[in-house]
Amino acid sequence: MPIQAIEPKRLYRQISEQLRTLIQRGEFPVGSRLPAERDLSEKLGVSRPSLREALIALEVEGYIEVRMGSGIYVCEPPSNQTGHDLDGEEGPLELIQARALLEGEVAALAAKAGRKAQFDAVEEAIDAMEADADAGVKPLETDRLFHIRVAEATGNSVLVGTVRRLNDLRLGPLYDQLHSHFETEDTWRQAIEEHREVLAALRAKDPTKAKAAMRKHMDIAYKRMTATLTPTPKPKTAVKTVRSAARKTALPAKGIKKVG
Repeated sequence: MPIQAIEPKRLYRQISEQLRTLIQRGEFPVGSRLPAERDLSEKLGVSRPSLREALIALEVEGYIEVRMGSGIYVCEPPSNQTGHDLDGEEGPLELIQARALLEGEVAALAAKAGRKAQFDAVEEAIDAMEADADAGVKPLETDRLFHIRVAEATGNSVLVGTVRRLNDLRLGPLYDQLHSHFETEDTWRQAIEEHREVLAALRAKDPTKAKAAMRKHMDIAYKRMTATLTPTPKPKTAVKTVRSAARKTALPAKGIKKVG
């Protein structure tokens, strides 16, 4: 057998593969609810954001269903491939972190180097985003346009290409699935206001405020998408009830190994 190169797998893929194996072995029966994120992350020895990316991957693949406010339930295993090849997919939360670092600096440079016409183009993108929201259309494309136009105000084609590529990665199935759980009309309205704060700093030619406004915008997006997918169990006063609840949410005695 010829030697093949070993490719390191992203952490969320390692986690999802282990959980998928446990589901396929029947450790988590079809129709059962998975343990809370806190319990799973502790058992696996991984962060909750990494676990959340793994759970979203399993949902895209059809192994689980996330019911916001209720829990995460095991589905009947898919009989065929979903058609989504997730091996090359970047983790959505890592993507937001990378964008926060880069686009904060991009906004700062845009404030210094940009011209009025370029700032007007940024405002046009925000207005188009608001028009989409008013029409009930998810303004993902106009949101992407806003970030690209801020980059264009830097006058640096490499930065424009990098910002465009990072925003294009948001079109993948993982990011789309994560969006479906956390993005609402209200969150898009909030994002529009955050964009206007960035624009105000650009027009003021204030790099410090522009960077802070963009970082704030990205940090809010990150916090929103790291909100828990599963409810925290409420404490019970009766001993019998506590023991019963513990049995329902107990992790398999064997099978789960720490990842990483």
